[in-house]
Amino acid sequence: MTMEEMIPRINELARKAKTVGLTEDEAKERDALRQEYLAAFRKSLNAQLDNTYIVTPDGTKHKLKKK
Repeated sequence: MTMEEMIPRINELARKAKTVGLTEDEAKERDALRQEYLAAFRKSLNAQLDNTYIVTPDGTKHKLKKK
């Protein structure tokens, strides 16, 4: 499932949980979709940070370090 398909489904399940409640299968699907979304988000953020450099006033570039 792509991110474009995943987000509306997560939102749909969240709305249903607030109004009428979820079945056990829907709750499991929601939890799985959330975990998959978070993993993809973290992967994307890490890739972006891996390509980020700090430029000092003297013009040198330094790659960000992991903590």
